[in-house]
Amino acid sequence: SGKGDFFGPLVIAGVYVDRAIARRFLDAGIQDSKRIGSDARIRALAKEIRQIVRTGVDQVQVGPARYNELYQKFGNLNSLLGWGHARVIENLLERLPDCPRSLSDKFADAGVIENALLRHGRRIRIEQRTKAESDIAVAAASIVAREAFIDWLDRKGKDLGVTLGRGASAEIKETARTIVKNHGSDALKQVAKVHFRTAHEIAPEVFGPPPPKREWRKKSS
Repeated sequence: SGKGDFFGPLVIAGVYVDRAIARRFLDAGIQDSKRIGSDARIRALAKEIRQIVRTGVDQVQVGPARYNELYQKFGNLNSLLGWGHARVIENLLERLPDCPRSLSDKFADAGVIENALLRHGRRIRIEQRTKAESDIAVAAASIVAREAFIDWLDRKGKDLGVTLGRGASAEIKETARTIVKNHGSDALKQVAKVHFRTAHEIAPEVFGPPPPKREWRKKSS
């Protein structure tokens, strides 16, 4: 959650699901978070997910300040996403070492995740597919990630006295201008992903234009 939003962290979550858990999730109405418009409903479902799976849930939350550092290090979002997915998989495997496979939404070749995995993750089968949120495990993970994302926006928005919205709309730009006016341009690094063109448009003297998108290619062996 958050990868396409100017404000807020990048949150990657994972949920362990077996046949019995899947049945309970279906009974609880778990579905892709993009189909849930109510923040209150997201929070209620996230609470239920944790009650059902207990230790079988994990998340990596990369706040904007750290995100901006990592983006400079990795140079592209796919590598950063692969690193985050690998960390979540590793964390869950420490608690559930017999889990045979992982499934995530496809954002690049599965090798991006595999190459970022450490000792525990080397023995799990990595699967990615488009629209993976149709799977109940990925749908549950999307709810957990969304909850962390909206909670962060609410908390930081109150600290700054503004409403930190989602996306990168004209309204978002106005909020960014207000933050720069009241707190200085460096404050954006603490609440926003400054490689977005939005940051350059708001404070061009501090944030350069985004570089041309590099086409991702699978490395040949």
